[in-house]
Amino acid sequence: MTPQRVTLITLGVSDLERSRKFYAALGWEPVPGPPQVIFYRMDGMALGLFGVNALADDQGRPGAQLGTGAMTLAQNFATEAEVDAAFEAALEAGAEALKRPQKVFWGGYSGYYADPDGHVWELAMNPFWELDDAGRLTIPDPE
Repeated sequence: MTPQRVTLITLGVSDLERSRKFYAALGWEPVPGPPQVIFYRMDGMALGLFGVNALADDQGRPGAQLGTGAMTLAQNFATEAEVDAAFEAALEAGAEALKRPQKVFWGGYSGYYADPDGHVWELAMNPFWELDDAGRLTIPDPE
């Protein structure tokens, strides 16, 4: 049986330095490491940035055209104001606004942006899910 967890998400990027600058503008600090990949610690897991062609090679698919946008990475926040502030920070860092934060059908508040390579991030406040003091998400069991 495979454990139900994700320990590393790696995004293929077309310009590693541009991506480094984008995430630095969000206040993210990389872990020192090899120059061909950038890793960020994320409370028990990590996010990696890797050149898209090198990622295809590493997957055993040299020359493959890897796409973006078919999934969403998400950050949850405790308040709508925190969502708005994070969204504006992303735009100032160079993100493309896809959908400005707004009240949504499921009872929360969320918006979407794309990073410089088109990776989609959702910023949300979900009144039905709790965040602990470290920002870790708890999905309650149904009653």
